[in-house]
Order: sequence, then C-alpha cells, then structure tokens
Amino acid sequence: MNALINDIEVIKTKTTKINDVDFDHLSFGKTFSDHMLECDYKDGKWQAPKVVPYAPITLDPSAKIFHYGQSIFEGMKAYKDEADNVLLFRPLDNFKRLNISAKRLAIPELPEAYFMEGLKALLKVDSDWIPKRNGSSLYIRPFVFATGKGFHASPADEYKFIICTAPSGAYFAGKVKVLIEEKYSRSANGGVGFAKAGGNYAGQFYPTQLAIEKGYQQVIWTDDNTHEYIEEAGAMNIFVRINDTLITGPTSDRILDGITRKSIIELAKTEGIPVEVRKITVSEVVEAAKNGTLKEMFGAGTAAVISPIAGFGYKDEDFDLPELENTYASSLKKRITDIQTNKAEDPFGWRYKV
Repeated sequence: MNALINDIEVIKTKTTKINDVDFDHLSFGKTFSDHMLECDYKDGKWQAPKVVPYAPITLDPSAKIFHYGQSIFEGMKAYKDEADNVLLFRPLDNFKRLNISAKRLAIPELPEAYFMEGLKALLKVDSDWIPKRNGSSLYIRPFVFATGKGFHASPADEYKFIICTAPSGAYFAGKVKVLIEEKYSRSANGGVGFAKAGGNYAGQFYPTQLAIEKGYQQVIWTDDNTHEYIEEAGAMNIFVRINDTLITGPTSDRILDGITRKSIIELAKTEGIPVEVRKITVSEVVEAAKNGTLKEMFGAGTAAVISPIAGFGYKDEDFDLPELENTYASSLKKRITDIQTNKAEDPFGWRYKV
C-alpha cells in the first residue's frame, strides 16, 4: 500500500514486527522499527526521498564507501509525552551538523526539507514504535554514505541517505572508570574530528580495547600534539567540575560540537552554575583530584545524555571521584530529559513537536 505524507512517498511493510518486541526490556540500538527513510544522490542531485520497509541494502563491491570511507551520521531521539505528542530535541542542529560533516568529506549536502519532512514522515508511519516507558526513547540514526562505484581515489558520484530508528531503553553505563590516553589520538588539527564521520569511531576502538584490558571502560582523549589537554570522553564531550565551576573544552577541528554539550552549557548558566569553556590540562585535573577540589567528571552525548565518571587512571595511578549526594550531572540530566519529554517548560525553544 502506497501513500503520500507531506509529499513523501510511503511504501508500508506488509508485516509488522512490533508485536514481537518486549518494550519493557529494550536494549540500546538493537531492535529496529518497521520502516526507514531512503534517498539517493545521482545525476548530480538528490532524488525524492521515500519511506520504505526496513530491509538490507545491496551494494556493488566497488562502492566507494568500502574503499575510501565517505560515511557520516547523526544521533537523535524521539519521545512521546503523556498526550502522545511526538517530540524531537533540537533536530535542526542535527541537520546542520550533518551538512557540516558532509562538506568536510566531500559529500553533497542535503536539502533541509528532505531531512526534516522525511524524518517527520518516517516518525508518523512508525509512531507506535516510540516507547513511553520512563527513560526509553526512539533512537534515530540518519546517515549518508558513498554508493558510487570505482577504485579510483576520488569522491563518489552517487550516495545514499538513510534514516533508521530503534526503540531503545535507558542507556545505563553504570560507574565508568576511564583511562587518560597518553599515546593515541582521536583526531588532529586540520582533520575531521569535528565531523561525525564513521572513521573517527573506527579509529577509537583499538585504544579503547587496550584500556578495557587494563580494567577501564573508556578512554579520555587528549590533544594529538602534546597529550597535555583533555578533549573528549570516548564518543562524548567531556565536562569537569573543579570546586563549583563546570569546565569543558572549546570546540575545534578536533572536538565535536555536541548538541547535548551546548544544551548543558546553556542550562548550567541559567541555574547560576559558573561555566568556563577553555582548554583543560591533564595536570590540572590530576592536581584537583589530589587536593580534593575535583568534584565531578562526566561525558555528554545523545545516547546517555550525561554519563558520570567514577574515576580515572593516568600514568599507572588511579584516582577516585567523590560520591556526592547532589551532583551537577544528575540535576542537569533531569533538566534536559524533562524538557525532551515535555515534563517541564522549554524556555529555550529546543523541543520540536512533530
């Protein structure tokens, strides 16, 4: 059965999978909804997007994604409030960042209408897949990759834009211990660290695995030149609280302009929390841990929103953070999630009703 929603063609699946899903026990990003948005770039322009049944895709072995890594993505979430309204959080920021990534990897930029109207059409078709259980959401993964054929080292002439969704439970990482990296780098000046390119994450896996083998769960990335400055926490932006001041590094060629990061900075300022956006030295964090002024460290990103760090290792020495009753991490996470799920007022205009 075909239909048109906001001028987006919709081809519905013949058989839904939703009745086989236990929405009370959802893992993160492992269960996939019935449909996906699909849009191809060919003949020098993006073709009309359409919603189709979620299914495998076929690619030629010479497709340039396999050989030269032209691949970018975003991470978003959709929520339902008590009135069953479908809500997004700062979706235009995701769209803009996708195109920033596209430009850096020589991928054709997407029209805003294709992204936003396509996403809305997909969410309307699969609205029953958006869980309402507290802490759950519909994770949204927009991505673009090269489908054009050929072994020549050059940008592809064809691409595919897809949005897939996955109903997911709360992202609980538990108490995370991290290792401050002294050798490997996530990115470099002039590189693609600010883009959400697939290769950025592929390059993180090996150093992270080395940290796991040492008993840590994640890596704190430092600058590529001196390894003296703290930059990111795994695949997340990082915040450090020294005394009552919240500190995070400035965005750059190496640091992703996280949407959760930006939201935390604005929220903290409205709550009267002193915020500093500046370079953070490893020595400063170690000294603060030793003298007791280091109160909190946490990662910030779409999946977990905020992930507290319980301790860190550096130069064969471990440091535990204090267990506080009232933390910036818990209060800021509640503020953000309450806005996302329409449980609180949104003075910033971040919440987007579909």
